[in-house]
Amino acid sequence: MAQALDIDRWNLECEFNNTDHRTDLNGVDRLIVRRGQPFTISLYLRSGIYQPGDSSLDCVAETGPQPSEQYGTRASFGLSANIDTSRWSATVTSPPGDMVALSVCSAPDAPIGRYTLTLGRSGRIEFVLLFNPWCPGDAVYMDNEQSLEEYVLSQDGIIFRGSYKHPISSPWNFGQFESGILDICLRILDMNPKCLKNPGKDCSGRRNPIYVSRVLSAMVNCNDDKGVLLGKWTDGYEGGVSPMFWRGSVEILRNWDTQACQPVRYGQCWVFAAVACSISRALGIPCRVVTNYLSAHDSNSDLVIERYINENGEPIQSREMIWNYHCWVENWMTRPDLKSDFDGWQASDPTPQEKSEGVYCCGPIPVRAIKEGELAFKYDAPFVFAEVNADVITIMKKKDGNTSKVTSIAVVGQKISTKSVGSDNREDITHLYKYPEGSDEEREAFKKANHQNKLLQQQGNEGLHITIKVSSDMRKGCDFDVFAVVTNKTQNEKKCRLVFGSCVVSYNGNLGKNCGFKDLLNVELSPGEERRVPLRLNYSKYGVFLTEDNLIRLAVLLMDYSTRETTLVVRNIVLDNPEIKVRILGEPKENRKLAAEITLKNPLPEPLENCCFSIEGANLTAGNVISERLGSSVGPGEDAKVKIYFTPTHSGLRKLVVDFDSNKLCHVKGYRNVIIGK
Repeated sequence: MAQALDIDRWNLECEFNNTDHRTDLNGVDRLIVRRGQPFTISLYLRSGIYQPGDSSLDCVAETGPQPSEQYGTRASFGLSANIDTSRWSATVTSPPGDMVALSVCSAPDAPIGRYTLTLGRSGRIEFVLLFNPWCPGDAVYMDNEQSLEEYVLSQDGIIFRGSYKHPISSPWNFGQFESGILDICLRILDMNPKCLKNPGKDCSGRRNPIYVSRVLSAMVNCNDDKGVLLGKWTDGYEGGVSPMFWRGSVEILRNWDTQACQPVRYGQCWVFAAVACSISRALGIPCRVVTNYLSAHDSNSDLVIERYINENGEPIQSREMIWNYHCWVENWMTRPDLKSDFDGWQASDPTPQEKSEGVYCCGPIPVRAIKEGELAFKYDAPFVFAEVNADVITIMKKKDGNTSKVTSIAVVGQKISTKSVGSDNREDITHLYKYPEGSDEEREAFKKANHQNKLLQQQGNEGLHITIKVSSDMRKGCDFDVFAVVTNKTQNEKKCRLVFGSCVVSYNGNLGKNCGFKDLLNVELSPGEERRVPLRLNYSKYGVFLTEDNLIRLAVLLMDYSTRETTLVVRNIVLDNPEIKVRILGEPKENRKLAAEITLKNPLPEPLENCCFSIEGANLTAGNVISERLGSSVGPGEDAKVKIYFTPTHSGLRKLVVDFDSNKLCHVKGYRNVIIGK
């Protein structure tokens, strides 16, 4: 009969195992491994020696509060001749003796989370198990080393904001390996309502990245649960900070954790998406943040956005809107619950917009299902399909209560963007969400999705044609012109009324005050004639009202007196913030103090007060935000300049994220990539 090994003590070989499993950036003080991949621990025997064939060891791996073999949260296994990477298994890799090198492998579909592993009667070790995108048997397997470096291991990134005509790169510190973040991510899973209701079943569900992604999509917002962030889009940010304040996810996650799981105030779409990305990467699911410009919010699933205006072309607020941009995440996984060909990137949206199965969450839905118009697929395909494909109908509400339809060309779902692998460039991924406009494949997708409005559209180019042209240099603080360009493409003289208005707008379509308006009652155009009508936008007028989004909505309403037809053209413009310049002083090496010299030139015709620069960066600022306040005001055209010291902890390419804040210029972002030597 086989003799049970009598274990005295053990060494978890954390440094070797964590490095081998690519979890060493979390630290090497405890064992953190990935599923479906062996790890090795050293056992020291109290008595006897290990003899192949004569020695035995009963191993039991358990996770969650109610471990059960039926739920897959408990596994019993003994020693075998070789490791079997398709299930829980163990083997001895050392020669006979009183020190035993035990190799253990988890199943590639084991639930992720905290585990205890009992070895015989006297050994009991603890470890954390994560998803393993390097393991072909794992549902999150990704077969590209550069992509894994970007979508799992990279702790910083770029999120695209601004407008579709002018995308702006915004740096973000994901910080998924900073001290304590992994424990906070596991706590988020434990605080989700499904876990609180039935912890055994929830822990079993953690084997499945589809389930985990859906839980995260609900838990990053706090609308139904003890989630991480509270969203706010209107009326100031009392009791919290502006979403523009955040430079990364670390501070947000730590605040949630230390404040007894009270929601952090406040978030908007890119903050929700960035935090979801940090958690997904921390748990081992490949993830990226995606920006959809001119994103439709369709609240009744008819794939149509009804936009209302008054007789001056000014918009009337309604629930259905077109957001200047909207951010969500994509997680990489297989979809065995759907027919084949729908593996790969899955869209998931943690911003609370509409309920799904009674909860504010959205996805995961295969990006391919959106492209093909497969709206019956799980989860929430109609909502995401509308975000990139909805039709827009404009209706004028008149003073007498009557309404009339307005001709308008409004595009939705433009320049869908994400950060490129291995560089800070923008990668356009629109082709993954939709077929080329006007193509047969697009028609097929619309037919499948029953998108009748789009199928009935005819592109008319007759009549009066309007575009809005802008200056190339539109900086915050400057005065500049924008132009309504009207062309008469008919054979007849035309007499029209032209209303050209501008107002500040937030990125999600909420409208602010008017900042320039022109109403021309008699615009006469001969056949083929083009007329440019300028509108001057002065800082003295728009500066007071501009939100932190730096967005102005331009709208031209043209009424043809002869046909009684009304045409509307809308364009949002984004004003550039000044550039932040960062110079690194000293030789960048790990554990050596460095200085960042940071400069910003005041572009406004008035002084800046209460100026403050802040920096943070994964493995650069020890998971903290370091701030430096200026002692005096900064006059027009003058430089705000500080020196901030920091000590990098790890070598490699790192991103130093910088934020400048003041009374008149709020939360301007900049960054500098730094290569830290050993």
